[in-house]
Amino acid sequence: MQENRISRWYFGGVSSSAAACLTHPLDLIKVHLQTQQEVRVRMIGMTVNVVRREGYLALYSGLSASLCRQMTYSLSRFAIYETIRDKMNRKNQGFIPFYQKVLLGAFGGFAGGFIGTPADLVNGVRKLFSGATVASTRGALVSVGQLSCYDQSKQLVLATGYLTDNILTHFLASVFAGGCATVLCQPLDVVKTRLMNSKLEYGGVFHCLTETAKLGPKAFYKGLVPAAIRLIPHTVFTFVFLEQLRQHFGAVAVT
Repeated sequence: MQENRISRWYFGGVSSSAAACLTHPLDLIKVHLQTQQEVRVRMIGMTVNVVRREGYLALYSGLSASLCRQMTYSLSRFAIYETIRDKMNRKNQGFIPFYQKVLLGAFGGFAGGFIGTPADLVNGVRKLFSGATVASTRGALVSVGQLSCYDQSKQLVLATGYLTDNILTHFLASVFAGGCATVLCQPLDVVKTRLMNSKLEYGGVFHCLTETAKLGPKAFYKGLVPAAIRLIPHTVFTFVFLEQLRQHFGAVAVT
């Protein structure tokens, strides 16, 4: 009999919130860059402008909303993904295949994206679920990149026999997962940010897509570097915290 520990359903929300506290300034700068109509300043210049105009504390503006989002969106997608995955692993007496992880990650991310939409908005109650389709689709893509790819890359690393289930393995797997998530969701992330910060200038998702396309293909990858700089560390911190919570406080599963 081997005793293993599995995550509790709320660990994903807690670990994502802790990671958000560390990466929030990068997320704020990313949004500022994506909402430029034309590329005028880069990441460092935008950071300097924000600090000059509003002070250093401005880099943490909206942190409470970010934490609310992590405790809705991230908690939901992690809870759905990990709970169902663990049950399927026990039923199969082994790891589920990658395609099932992708489908499960997409489902959990889509549901979490919808649940977390109100916490993602800044324009009032009337637009509570404005852009919910985009937010849910984005949640599905980023969850496939993060959850499914993290699981698979960790499994492959452990299968080599060179590394054990330790923090180095978690770091390597989460860096890969963060990169996958960035590449998958960046174009939609740009559209989502424009929609949620719009003042009714867009008639819908398709209109926003066409208007963004008029700025050129690069417009869909505006803020790619800060997005990667923000999302990869956030992914790393999330999974490092999550694995530590699992190893020290997780539910005991005897196999």
